[in-house]
Amino acid sequence: MSVIILGIDPGLANTGWGIVESDGSRFRCLGYGCIRTVGSDDTARRCKVVRDGLAELIGRYAPAEAAIENIYFSRNVATAMTTGHARGAALVAVADAGMPVGEYGPGEIKLAVVGTGTADKGQVTYMVRTILGLDHDPTPDHAADALAAAICHANQRVARARERSSHQATGTGR
Repeated sequence: MSVIILGIDPGLANTGWGIVESDGSRFRCLGYGCIRTVGSDDTARRCKVVRDGLAELIGRYAPAEAAIENIYFSRNVATAMTTGHARGAALVAVADAGMPVGEYGPGEIKLAVVGTGTADKGQVTYMVRTILGLDHDPTPDHAADALAAAICHANQRVARARERSSHQATGTGR
């Protein structure tokens, strides 16, 4: 059974989005892009732009589930804070739509898409292009990362379904 997944790479300046249709291990890209905010606007206005942009995409593509990248904690606290604001706005848009959401760390997404949690951006973009059968690299990087999050989520869905099936077959339910 196919499912449409909205992948989100949150950022206050640029929030990447990607829509992937998954049918088992087959993937199809339905669209991707970036929601950009105006740097001179206040934080509340920028968060509203992110939420409204995602709400419009949810209305257009009707995804059943969402996947969002967790914040990568580094020494730059200001960047982590602004990313957190955008992530919160994205989660509100998803919650408003009543969609379940999977939350994944950057290393987890890289591992699911490339096979190593330490992959660089070029490797992620290459594998996203290959998995989705695109004839070009998805740009900007934020959109490629959002598509990667959606692919990661789809892979997790398949793994969970196999696990449930295995438990049912052996009578060891959870």
